[in-house]
Amino acid sequence: VSGCITRFKDKGGLVAKDITNAASDVDIIITMLPAGNDVRDVYLGTSGILESTNSKPLLIDCSTIDVETARNVSNEAEKVDLLMLDAPVSGGVMGAEAATLTFMVGGPEKAFKMAKPILDLMGKNIVHAGGTGNGQVAKVCNNMILGISMIGVSEAFVLAEKLGLDHQKLFDISSTSSGQCWSITSYCPVPGPVPNSPANKDFKAGFTVDMMLKDLRLSQEAAISCGSNTPMGAEAASLFGLFEATGSGSLDFSAIIKLIRGLTA
Repeated sequence: VSGCITRFKDKGGLVAKDITNAASDVDIIITMLPAGNDVRDVYLGTSGILESTNSKPLLIDCSTIDVETARNVSNEAEKVDLLMLDAPVSGGVMGAEAATLTFMVGGPEKAFKMAKPILDLMGKNIVHAGGTGNGQVAKVCNNMILGISMIGVSEAFVLAEKLGLDHQKLFDISSTSSGQCWSITSYCPVPGPVPNSPANKDFKAGFTVDMMLKDLRLSQEAAISCGSNTPMGAEAASLFGLFEATGSGSLDFSAIIKLIRGLTA
């Protein structure tokens, strides 16, 4: 945390001493927190944002959390006449640094129109997903696809190498054929084909195994809550859970190929 604060100050940011100080006399508050409990505490807790703000700021929460918490916190904000959006992001560290993130935004149309000029400064694709909580719905669905696809791509590359097909050849074919997906073209889990992918950097994390597992578990909680059948999502969550248990949680999620090969961190 201290390192993040230092970088923020180096970029010209002003550091507040506490939530009360940060929430005073501002037009917009943007948060990005690890889990639903953190969002609930920061917004609804003693000396939290709703209690501390002395103006009417637009609230934008960019955390990836469970849908129920997102909707509950937004409902509490509405009770004190505050507009709130859930706006989780996709694109990882590279997208953040390049300001090319995708924002999946749930909440009132009025709030979205107010927020979009700000989000445009940080992202390339700003999508209004609908009502409150729908940003979180979009995020968990997207990341369930991502986790499943990375496992599938990893299986294919391991199978190819065991059968004697060069990684680059498989990439050249699959990246322009029906198997094409982001996990191949932008984040290939083997070194070489995509020079800036974590596979070329000993899987130094852009998006960690821990983070992927969190999102997959959120997707499964959501699936249970609405009675949706997600067998591939459940299997992906299981595999990433096994990989995390080997001590690999801090690696980039594309390192799941290690588990497919039968290796650990």
